[in-house]
Amino acid sequence: MAEVPRIAFATLGCRLNQVESDELAALATQAGYRVVEAADPAEVYVVNTCTVTARADASDRQAIRRLRRERPGALLVATGCYAETQPAALGSMSELDLVVGNRDKYRLLELIGRGRRPGEGPARPDAHGTTPAGELRMLAAPEAAAPLGLAPLGRSRAFVKIQDGCQHRCAFCIVPTARGASRSRAVDQVVAQVESLVAAGHAEVTLTGVDIGHFGWDLQPRTTLAALIGRLADVSGLRWLRLSSILPAYFTPELVEAVTGSPVVAPHLHVPLQSGSDAVLRAMRRPYNGALYRRVVERLAEGIPGLGLGTDAIVGHPGEGEPEFAETLSLVQELPFSYLHVFAYSDRQGTEAAGMAGRPAAGEVRDRSRRLRALGDEKAAAFRRGLLGRAHDALVLDARDPLTGRLTALTGNFVEIALDGPAALARRIVRVRLDSLEGPRPVGVLEQEAA
Repeated sequence: MAEVPRIAFATLGCRLNQVESDELAALATQAGYRVVEAADPAEVYVVNTCTVTARADASDRQAIRRLRRERPGALLVATGCYAETQPAALGSMSELDLVVGNRDKYRLLELIGRGRRPGEGPARPDAHGTTPAGELRMLAAPEAAAPLGLAPLGRSRAFVKIQDGCQHRCAFCIVPTARGASRSRAVDQVVAQVESLVAAGHAEVTLTGVDIGHFGWDLQPRTTLAALIGRLADVSGLRWLRLSSILPAYFTPELVEAVTGSPVVAPHLHVPLQSGSDAVLRAMRRPYNGALYRRVVERLAEGIPGLGLGTDAIVGHPGEGEPEFAETLSLVQELPFSYLHVFAYSDRQGTEAAGMAGRPAAGEVRDRSRRLRALGDEKAAAFRRGLLGRAHDALVLDARDPLTGRLTALTGNFVEIALDGPAALARRIVRVRLDSLEGPRPVGVLEQEAA
């Protein structure tokens, strides 16, 4: 009997990429492969790439070269956003055997092994099915549909992709080129997948996508994210429904009511800011201004006690001077953020911002990034201190802290805590009293499993 072929996925970038790698891993298992970790020996390695910044591109190339050095005889495949937007750049890398863009991501296994069965060894197909060993093949084919209803493999947190792509054209962003226009999954399919995950023991499910606030606008009949939340609130056994990033302009009264009034929506939201300067927001072509952003955040914070609120900020976008950056600092200082992601602006080929003038010097960008990150750290520390002395519900994750051996749990408002307890608590929601801080992480004492 032929040995079962092994396949490994190395995922870079966003949570959506991880969800899609999990989906590909589930498909690989169904097709007869054995899925292993990226550090383990395998016949096939898939690098799921990111291209959000120049640093992400460099990380993609570094991961590909490292895998080729470590696994010289394996079939090495690149897919994801960098493979979609810059296939020629990846095509020039001698380390790769196959490049598969996002349009064909869910045909990846077919393209790897067209005409072969698992166990017959790797193939290097081209668009016509030939397999000359050692030659790189660039693939162009009709977009393949994503698989439906696949559960994550062995993860304590469950994620459901509800849409892909983006209809916005922000000046700095390459994502619409990498992912295409916004496309929503059918409501019944999303509900069925959430039900299956809850039945499998996941008390928390996160809805993810590129632009989830746009969910349902392209469906017939048209629907909304708020209506989907209402459907999912009725799923028996679902304790927390967590939402990934949502643009402030999507927070209609209906959506505000859904997230502030639903008993299952976790008290955690991520609302990207990017800049506190209206002039820079206009240059970015963002669909809101600072006043709208402030109104939305204040309404959410008022409606959700203990809200964990995250945001993103880009430093050094063309047109940002020190006065504009000061507006960002001021707005971040005034609003109740619990964490902050700071990114230095990076030119993306094919975007409007790549041709804009008025760029800050590199040293200024580094200094502004440092100052904004320091403010973010201060706000995060203050938020964590405010949790002490009280009990909170938290989802216990599978992995223990490698240094202390303690369990790691995630509160509803998205703060990681450490606690002692048995491994049997993994994937359960427990009640924890937070007593102290060890560095940035609160330490809790187990009180009981949450109802």
